[in-house]
Amino acid sequence: MAENHSVVRLPVLILFFLALTVPVVGDEGLWPYNQFPRTSIQQKYGFDVSEGLLDRLRLASVRMSSVQTTDGSISGSFVSPNGLLLSSRQAAAACLASASSQGHDLMKDGFSPTTDRAELRCPGLDASVLLKIEDVTAQLKPGQSLAQRSAAIARIEKDCAAGTGNVCSMVRLFSGGRYDLYQYKRYTDIRLVFAPEYSVAFFGKERDSITYLRYGLNIAFLRAYENGTRAQTPNYLKWSEEGVKEGDLVFATGNPGATSRIATAAQLTYLRDTALPVAVTRLQTRIQQLNAFAAASEENSRAAQATLTSFLNTFKSDAGKLIGLRDDRLVTRKTLFEQKIRRAVENDPKLGTSSAKVWDDVAAAYKKWTPYEKPYQMLEAQAAPGSRLFQMARQSIRGETVEKSGEPIDDQIEILMLTQYLEELKALGDKEAPLKPILAGRTPKQAAEAMVQSAKGRGENGVVHLAQLLEPQALHLRKQHEEIIGSLETSAAEKIAQYRFRLFGAADYPDGTSTPRVEFGIVSGYTDRAAVPQPFASTFSGLYYRRNNDGPWQVDQKWIDVRPNLHPVTPLDFVSTCDTGGGDYGGPVVNRKGELVGVTFDGNLENLPNVFLYTNEQARAVHVDARGLVEALARVYAASDLLEELEIRNLVSTQR
Repeated sequence: MAENHSVVRLPVLILFFLALTVPVVGDEGLWPYNQFPRTSIQQKYGFDVSEGLLDRLRLASVRMSSVQTTDGSISGSFVSPNGLLLSSRQAAAACLASASSQGHDLMKDGFSPTTDRAELRCPGLDASVLLKIEDVTAQLKPGQSLAQRSAAIARIEKDCAAGTGNVCSMVRLFSGGRYDLYQYKRYTDIRLVFAPEYSVAFFGKERDSITYLRYGLNIAFLRAYENGTRAQTPNYLKWSEEGVKEGDLVFATGNPGATSRIATAAQLTYLRDTALPVAVTRLQTRIQQLNAFAAASEENSRAAQATLTSFLNTFKSDAGKLIGLRDDRLVTRKTLFEQKIRRAVENDPKLGTSSAKVWDDVAAAYKKWTPYEKPYQMLEAQAAPGSRLFQMARQSIRGETVEKSGEPIDDQIEILMLTQYLEELKALGDKEAPLKPILAGRTPKQAAEAMVQSAKGRGENGVVHLAQLLEPQALHLRKQHEEIIGSLETSAAEKIAQYRFRLFGAADYPDGTSTPRVEFGIVSGYTDRAAVPQPFASTFSGLYYRRNNDGPWQVDQKWIDVRPNLHPVTPLDFVSTCDTGGGDYGGPVVNRKGELVGVTFDGNLENLPNVFLYTNEQARAVHVDARGLVEALARVYAASDLLEELEIRNLVSTQR
């Protein structure tokens, strides 16, 4: 697929601003396959990314989805001609969970087929290969209503599917500035081949996930089947024998989730000064309480684990974004770039000064909304975090489907979380919450205990009563949110994205949409915020240095037993400057030859603000190193059949 070199015809003054404001920085970009910046890479790295390499990456990469998860950004790649797929362990999570039983916990122990156990079926999991992209913007008439446009898109997709036999999906880019029609080949029979133990896949759990160095073997092998037999997949990635070294140019493919790169400076300032500090403070308090509760006993630890994990994941995301936004350089960069775009818009005779007022409108709206943010979070957006009873009560009174996970509700966790919520409401004050009928002369803890107890009885459910008392103010705040910033946020984003598309054309890339993209970068260590140099790769020796008897840093006994056989300096994980946007689990990383050198599974803490604005000073994508994966398959799991299919027997012997 050729790079799009078309230039939008613009007045000379706008072209002048275009020269000043090229948006791409460093190795930035979530590039669609039909818009890859080959010329830029040739100029910067002296390497010609051929059509053949892009086609091979596209046809070997897959987009994975499951009916049991809403995460649309799990990726993978074919690594053998017989349908063998390599992805992250997240891709296999639902499969492992559904096949687990009492006394046989595959989520914990992992999975490997043996002579008496076949590859494990994964119902509801599919993998799609992107076959073709077509720009169909001209088929959608300007000025169509939303209903008319939706009908036209449905017709185009239907005609495409009927004419090709492929799965056809319209992708809206640049907030409607361009529409591309994607054709996929979909594999619906996916089976699990191998997954390591949870303890090593997510080594360090959430505690390590906010830092680097990392020591996770976060991978899974699956297989695509057609008509009951292994799929024939001639387009697959071969293993690299050399691996990577500092400074190597690499390419990553995947389906990065939603990004907000067109967010305005006013929006970022609001997130930095108002929304994120409130959210982080609330999470931090709850995490501290749950950690103290979990430390009291093993039973408490098990009861708190799911809630604590959820909080820690959200805390990592919010805290990472906040840390990044508090770096003045990020918001300053956004402000300067925004000013240049605005001047270009004002000097475009087809747009003019009135069009550029969108930035003023956004700034005024967020200034007006700011005083409402804290009560909005507490009463509507994130009411009673950690309390399943409250979430079920709110769903019930709103006529929504009530969550029934099947997991038992722990009374002590509920009391702890509801007590904290009532403390927050008390601090919020009578003007925002009806405290007198909620507390009824009791302390927050006494009220929480009574609510939880009543939820188990036949009388009035105190948690439902709490949700009912809060509902009028919660709905009022929701309406205000929509009126002040909700609809404006959407319309402003569309306008700004279309302005950028008009100004930059194919020189700019669209925000992430959980659809196939290509990224590039270099393998590179960095100096962290504490001024500590971090190497580009971690090794097995570091894994054993971190391992101890504390839960997050334990590994399965088999890893202890084989330690003398492992090469201690074999790289296990490495980092690169690849722009993975809003997250891209399981995507392959290849070298200049198109050979597989790693699998993306996370980003460091400094990577999280990249959802708003890409930087490469400290932000890094984190990958499992292909050499470490081979070492583990050979020395820990004795997976000779898998290694043979991957055609990497010689690589194992050369690592010793």
